[in-house]
Amino acid sequence: MKKFKCCLFLIMIAVTMAGQKKTFTLEELMPGGNNFASVQPENIRTTWWGDTPIELKQDGCYTINPKNGTRQLLFNLESINQWLNETGSINSCAGIQFPYPEEKLAFIFMRGKTILVDFEKGTIAWQMLTDPKATHVDWNKNSRNLAYCIGQNLYVQNAEGKVQAVSTDGSNDLVYGQSVHRDEFGIYKGTFWSPNGNQLAFYRMDQSMVPDYPQVNITTRIATTMPCKYPMAGEKSHHVTVGVFDVTTGKTIWLKTGAPEDRYFTNITWSPDGKSIYILELNRGQNHLQMVRYNAKNGEKEAIIYEEKHPKYVEPSSPLVFLPWDQNKMVFQSQRDGYNHLYLMDLKAPLYDDFKPAAQGGIYKEYAHVKQLTSGNWVVLNMLGFNVKDKTIIIQSNELSPISHNVFSVNINNGKRKALAPQTGVHTARLSASGNLLTDTYTSPEVPRSVNLIQTSNGKTINLLTATNPWEAFDTPEITCGTIKAADDSTDLYYRMVKPVHFDPNKKYPTIVYVYGGPHAHNVDASWNYKVRGWEIYMAQKGYLLFILDNRGSQYRGTAFENVTFRHLGETEMEDQMRGVAYLKSLPYVDSNRMGVHGWSFGGFMTTNLMLTYPETFKVGVAGGPVIDWNYYEVMYGERYMDTPQENPEGYKQSNLRLKAGNLKGRLQIIIGYNDPVCVPQHALSFLRAAADAQKQVDFFAYPGGEHNMFGRDQIHLHERITQYFEDFLK
Repeated sequence: MKKFKCCLFLIMIAVTMAGQKKTFTLEELMPGGNNFASVQPENIRTTWWGDTPIELKQDGCYTINPKNGTRQLLFNLESINQWLNETGSINSCAGIQFPYPEEKLAFIFMRGKTILVDFEKGTIAWQMLTDPKATHVDWNKNSRNLAYCIGQNLYVQNAEGKVQAVSTDGSNDLVYGQSVHRDEFGIYKGTFWSPNGNQLAFYRMDQSMVPDYPQVNITTRIATTMPCKYPMAGEKSHHVTVGVFDVTTGKTIWLKTGAPEDRYFTNITWSPDGKSIYILELNRGQNHLQMVRYNAKNGEKEAIIYEEKHPKYVEPSSPLVFLPWDQNKMVFQSQRDGYNHLYLMDLKAPLYDDFKPAAQGGIYKEYAHVKQLTSGNWVVLNMLGFNVKDKTIIIQSNELSPISHNVFSVNINNGKRKALAPQTGVHTARLSASGNLLTDTYTSPEVPRSVNLIQTSNGKTINLLTATNPWEAFDTPEITCGTIKAADDSTDLYYRMVKPVHFDPNKKYPTIVYVYGGPHAHNVDASWNYKVRGWEIYMAQKGYLLFILDNRGSQYRGTAFENVTFRHLGETEMEDQMRGVAYLKSLPYVDSNRMGVHGWSFGGFMTTNLMLTYPETFKVGVAGGPVIDWNYYEVMYGERYMDTPQENPEGYKQSNLRLKAGNLKGRLQIIIGYNDPVCVPQHALSFLRAAADAQKQVDFFAYPGGEHNMFGRDQIHLHERITQYFEDFLK
C-alpha cells in the first residue's frame, strides 16, 4: 500500500509538471540573449534568380517551384567552397545573390573579394580583389565596376581591377562617397551608379565649418578625444556637393547646383539613358522642395520640373522611379494631398502653370503633366516595383487599416487597385525580376509568421512556410489592442495593452507606460502580438501591466496627424499620452498610485517630460538616450520639426527639460551610451547639473563605448537594470 501511494504521488507530480508552462528569461526575450533565436518564429530566407525564387539556407541554395512550392537543391555549401578553391571559403549560403536572370552565376562578396561563380560549370567566372580596408562598397552588375571608400576618400575599381582614386584630399573635414545630411530624407549611402555602371554620382560633404563634439575614448591609457562633427540646430551646417566620375575618362565633373550653404540635396536618381541626374532639393527651412534635372556630362542645371511648398515642412524620402516600359514617365511620391501617394509625371508633356493649392495651406507647381495614381485617407508605405507585363505598380500601403500593412497592385492607366495580400496584418514583400511573382512574409496578431509566393497578375498564392507558435511552451500574458480618442476628441489612437501573467481582474497592478511618440516610428501594429516587445513580456511575468499608445506625431497617419507637433515637440504628444493615462485610471485593475513610464531616444525625452510635467501621476521613470534640450539636437531633424532656436525661441524654451528639473518628485533614472553620436551626452549631463542645482536627486548610468542604442550582451544588462529600477521603486 505504501509503494502504491508513493507511485501515485510521483505520477501526480509528473502530471503537474507536464502541465506547467515555462517562464521567459531575458536571455530568450532580448536580442543578444543566448537563447533569443530559440523563441523566434521559424523563417525562411529567399532571394530571386530572375523569376525563380531561391531559398537560401546555411547548407545550400534551393530553387522553389512557383507552381507547387517544392524545393530542389541548386548547389550546396560544400560545392561552392570547392569552386572557390584557394580564393577563400564561406560558412553559409545565406548571403549569396543571383544578379543575372538569364545566367547561372552566383554573386559572393567577401572582405577584399567580389566573386561570380558559374554554378553550372563549377568554376569562378569572374573575380575582383579589393583592398580589405574598403568600406561603403557599391558594385554595379552591368559594368562590374566597384566603388568603395578607404577612410574618407572614394575609389573606383573597374572590372579588370584597375583602381582609380576619385578623391585624395578626404579627411574628417571633407568626406567623399558616404551618406550626408545625417541620414535624413531617406539617405543611407553616398554613391549612385548610372544604369550602365560607367558613371558614378557621389556626395562630397565639407564639414570643416561644423564644430567638433568632444567624444572621449576611455580605453586608452590616458583617455583621448575622438571628436565627431555635430551640427546643432541653428548653428552652421555642412556643405554638400554632388560629383559625377566617369570611369572611362577618369574625370570628375560637379553638378552646378549653386551655393551649397543651407541646402539639402536628396534622393539622387539617374535617368534610364544615363544622360541626366534628378535631385530633390530642399532649402534649410525644409518648406520648399524643387525637383531639378542636371546634365550628367557637363553638370549644367537643365530644368526645375516640379516644386512643392508647405507652411510647416516638406519631407522627400523616396527617389524617383522611371517606368520600365516608358523612359519619359516617372513615378514620384508626395504628401501634397495630406497623405503619401504616388504620382505619374510625363516629361514629354510640358505644363507651365502657376502654383496650385495643396493640403494644409501647401502649394505645388508642375512643369510637366502629372497624374495622381493613388488617393485616399491612407498612406503608401513603400513602392516595391512593377509588373512589366500588366503595367502595374506593386505597393505596400495601410489602406485597409492604419495598423495593417498590405500589398496591392496599382494599374498605371486607370489607377485601379487590387489587393494581393489582403489579410489583416503586416506584409512585407519582394518582387521577382519581371514583377510576375512576389514573396510575401506575413504576420498578424495570431500568426507568428507565414511566407507565401504570390502571382501579382491574379493573386494566386502558394504557402512556403507557416510557423508554429514558438511561445507555446511558455506562460504568456494576454495582449490586446484598441483605440481611444486623442486630446482633440476626434482622432483615433491605437494602443497595446499587456496584462500581467495570471491576470486577476480583482487585483490592482502597478502599470508602466512605454512610450516613443516621435516622428518616423510607431509602436502598435497588427503584427504578431501587436508588435509586443520582449521586455513587456518579461515585466508582465513580474506582475506589471504595460500600456503602449501611438500618439499624434507618430508615423503612417498622414501629414495633419504627424505635423500637429510642429514647433512644439512634446506638447501634443503628452496630451495624448495623458488621455491614455485617463483610460488606464478608469480600469479597476490599474493601480493609479503605482504608475511608471519608460522610453528611449524620443521616448526618453517623452519619459523625462512626463515625469516633470505630471509629477503627481508618474512615480518612477527610466529615460534612455533622451533629448533634454532641442538646442543640442542636430540641424536636419531638429529644425524640420522645431524651426531654428532663433525663429522659435518660445517652442525651444517650452520643450527645454532643464528648466523643469525642479518639478521632479518621483524616482528618475537616465541611461545613455557614453559615446552617443545622436543624442550627445551633453543632453543628459546638462540635466544632471540642472537637477543638482534644483536639489533634486536623479539616478544615472552610462555605457562606456556605447552609442545611441545598446547591442549584444549590453541589451541584457540594460534591461536587467531597467527592470530592477521598477522592482525597487514602483512595485
